[in-house]
Amino acid sequence: MEASGIRQALARLENCLLVLGVFLLLLYFWVRVEGIVSARTELARFWQNREGSNQIGATGHSYVAEKKDIDFRLWSPKRIAAYEASFGRFAAAPVAVLKVAALDLEVPVLDGTDDLTLDRAVGHIDGTPEPGENGNIGIAGHRDGFFRALKDIHPGDAIELVTPTENISYVVDELLIVNPDDISVLRPRSKSSLTLVTCYPFYFVGSAPQRFVVHASIATPAVQRNASQEPSPAGKRGGQQND
Repeated sequence: MEASGIRQALARLENCLLVLGVFLLLLYFWVRVEGIVSARTELARFWQNREGSNQIGATGHSYVAEKKDIDFRLWSPKRIAAYEASFGRFAAAPVAVLKVAALDLEVPVLDGTDDLTLDRAVGHIDGTPEPGENGNIGIAGHRDGFFRALKDIHPGDAIELVTPTENISYVVDELLIVNPDDISVLRPRSKSSLTLVTCYPFYFVGSAPQRFVVHASIATPAVQRNASQEPSPAGKRGGQQND
């Protein structure tokens, strides 16, 4: 092949690679935008359902209007990819929203702790009271996703659990590092509580050997709530076992 023919072939190849690169870049941005829009839609649906209960004030409206884009700076590339891949595969509405103002954390709480659920949000641990019920409510999340922010939590920090009917305030009173098989952290405490569980250490490479536990006691004035079943200590933790 003559030199001119080689140059033309290389030029065509260069143009093809340029077009492919632009296409992949546009696809990446489309996936990121779809993830953000879908997350907003999911949370908006939660607030719309709450409005239907006739027990909500202005909180829902302001939350939807002021909701920030998800901050992925603390997330691992693996967890970002899993989060984005979860869209289009999940249709369940959140059962609550977890808010920690000191950490700038606002995340939907979905039911269960399977891998897909924890790729998308944080999950209510089976066998513990439902959000809004009395007892020790367990919520799990990935240490390299939404719950990596827990590395900066401190006793005295406020946590708000927003259910379809009320906003419940908790105050962090204990931080623990336990073995994965220590299910005592999910047992009933002296007062209604919220327990957050994630893997530990936060930046461990591979399957983390321990669990980081946040205990928070209720601070909302006592009100009549639906009585919950005593949580089973055998409540599963699903996807929290790995990362």
